[in-house]
Amino acid sequence: MKKEAQLFKSLADETRLRIIWLLMAKEELCVCDIMGVLGITQSKASRHLRYLYHLGWVTDRRAGVWMNYRLSVSPGSPEDKQLKLLADILKSRPEAQELREHLEQWLAAKGQDKEGAAACQCR
Repeated sequence: MKKEAQLFKSLADETRLRIIWLLMAKEELCVCDIMGVLGITQSKASRHLRYLYHLGWVTDRRAGVWMNYRLSVSPGSPEDKQLKLLADILKSRPEAQELREHLEQWLAAKGQDKEGAAACQCR
């Protein structure tokens, strides 16, 4: 049950929950996107993303000096079932919808299309 406890603990932090919610909306996000949308520092974003990485929730990909992150759960896994349940719960929450809208505005301001996974233009 240790793995399940870690799974729930990872979702108990609001910042990590918000990061996962953002990653559910896009195939891949640059750490600067997460920082910009959530209004957090690079060190805070990186710390939470490392936590999620070590638990197997996300994978990373380096693009120059920036790191890009995506969800990495296997279809049908307990984590996948958790994400589906989480999405079902959050989709009706106004604050979750506002966060997704803020992400879309952020990406539009950067010139990234709605399909996501474009190369980061952050500087």
